[in-house]
Amino acid sequence: MRLKDRVAIVTGGARGIGAAYARGLAREGAAVAAVDILDPASLVKEITTNDGKAIPMVADVADESQTREMARKVAETFGRIDILINNAAFFASIDRKPFEEITVEEWDKVMAVNVRGSFLCAKAVAPYMKAQKRGKIVNVASGTFFKGNENFLHYVSSKGAVIAMTRCLARELGPYHINVNAIAPGFTMSEALLEKGENADAQTIRSRILKRRINPEDLVGTILYLSSSDSDMMTGQVLLVDGGAAFH
Repeated sequence: MRLKDRVAIVTGGARGIGAAYARGLAREGAAVAAVDILDPASLVKEITTNDGKAIPMVADVADESQTREMARKVAETFGRIDILINNAAFFASIDRKPFEEITVEEWDKVMAVNVRGSFLCAKAVAPYMKAQKRGKIVNVASGTFFKGNENFLHYVSSKGAVIAMTRCLARELGPYHINVNAIAPGFTMSEALLEKGENADAQTIRSRILKRRINPEDLVGTILYLSSSDSDMMTGQVLLVDGGAAFH
């Protein structure tokens, strides 16, 4: 119960990787606000049925008024905000294509969720964390940043921005004892990808030292480490969890 009496927000928490994060945080004793544009009610019911604490919230992380209200409601419900997992992202429905074929509308949609969303959520929770002189912000980047995957410029660029944001926020929030780090997962088999019929192909698995596919549960241990006091002297860092496909 490393996170007993802690309060966590998980964006993109209704299903898939975000739901795995929420379950893991709840198992360690945190009260979890699962936030998504989809209704997280079924996940919250699952957590509370298993004696965990959780609330569902429907919100668009790219909208500043909604992220402010998200933070206010969580603080009002649980009395504090200790952890933010910036997991919400536009990914599974992206069509990969040469960068010349990416429209401005596609570019802006990816950046709005992946970059502006992380910025707005951090901005919304920062006053609460500053007031309590404690907090953990975990941004979700991507292993693609370290490899420069082709035909994916908008997504890879957005995750590069998330890493830059992590480093800057760590410096600005460090004086308030707020840790800001990032996890960079490799290609992970989320529900959305499985529903599309996608899977880690042989080439992807061959590129890893650990030659198997990555499941959402493989990322949870790193999230718990970055959310707990175990990582109190780590900030501004990126932990790459991709089975050894890339080094940094």
